[in-house]
Amino acid sequence: MDFAALKVGYVARRNALFASPRFQYWAARLPLIRWIAKSRARGAFDMLAGFAYAQTLRAYVESGIFEVLGEGPVTTAQVAERLDLSVEAAACLLRAGRALMLSEEARPDGWMLGEQGAVIAANPGVQAMVRHHRLLYADLADPMALLRQDRREPTHLSRFWTYAGALHGAGERGRDTAEYSQLMAASQHFVADEVLASVSFRDVRRLLDVGGGHGAFLGAIGSAFPHLALGLFDLPEVAAKGAEILGEKLETSRITAHGGNFFADPIPTGFDMVSLVRILHDHDDAPAQALLANIHKSLAPGARLLIAEPMARVPGAEAMGEAFFGLYLWAMGSGRARSPKEIIAMLHAAGFSRARFVATAQPVNTSIIIAHR
Repeated sequence: MDFAALKVGYVARRNALFASPRFQYWAARLPLIRWIAKSRARGAFDMLAGFAYAQTLRAYVESGIFEVLGEGPVTTAQVAERLDLSVEAAACLLRAGRALMLSEEARPDGWMLGEQGAVIAANPGVQAMVRHHRLLYADLADPMALLRQDRREPTHLSRFWTYAGALHGAGERGRDTAEYSQLMAASQHFVADEVLASVSFRDVRRLLDVGGGHGAFLGAIGSAFPHLALGLFDLPEVAAKGAEILGEKLETSRITAHGGNFFADPIPTGFDMVSLVRILHDHDDAPAQALLANIHKSLAPGARLLIAEPMARVPGAEAMGEAFFGLYLWAMGSGRARSPKEIIAMLHAAGFSRARFVATAQPVNTSIIIAHR
């Protein structure tokens, strides 16, 4: 039986039915399927309005309104004065945020933080990510132009990561490098929390983080498991700075810095676990496959590789994987989000004996794969 042909036929008939105005009319009124129709309509509108939602959040982050609402309840006029807006404009912003749970009218004209607003106001890392997304929105102003251009052509995102990343490695300071540091610390924190909740390191003695930057991930894992010896592998100046930062948080005797290029240089040996945190999806298929093969060569039999990054086609995070990260990485000019099945196939091709997917509570932050040498 040709299941692929059956699926094609089913999808074609389903789409023709859903596109029928008569079906849409009755679907909105039949009790048994009304809730499905409402959910689909709401999802369609959210796609249409998503940019406006994101820009509302950006306005809340960049304007300082979170701080104002944190002192609440405050009146619309007080918000207007603090934000240098007209009363009408302040009311528009407050009402927009109310619909997104960023603000809440606790009493008539008495505004406070909403549920989502309270969470975001207390998390500088999330706010740093919101500010950073202005670059993605600029690149996506004409999405077809972005998709048609050569990926080697510079974009707002690729310029940021190339420039800020290079300066960060050299220890420079400035707005771009400060934003880079905040983004790295915030995103690694989200990933480390999911890894700690999903993976035990009790039977690991020595952990090497490949491409570990300034050690945010190792710092979180090392704090939770004090017995671990920690290795940081990155470009020489980055690894040295990372070891210095880690040494301020953990015992320096636990930390070793290893400088090198993870494509061209051998991966340090003697570690029973190697981690790749938000690295693989930054690279196209050929270099990503070469990196996995390079890591495989460094590992002794029985040693493990832990991959933690957002992945495609993971239940509960489908849109994040292929819609958000698909376009984000395209704009970056390198890499793509891969499904667990694709990554596991790459691991087998690199020589790993077996690999398994580890579900996380928040797959929008990261998913995990563990492979055995």
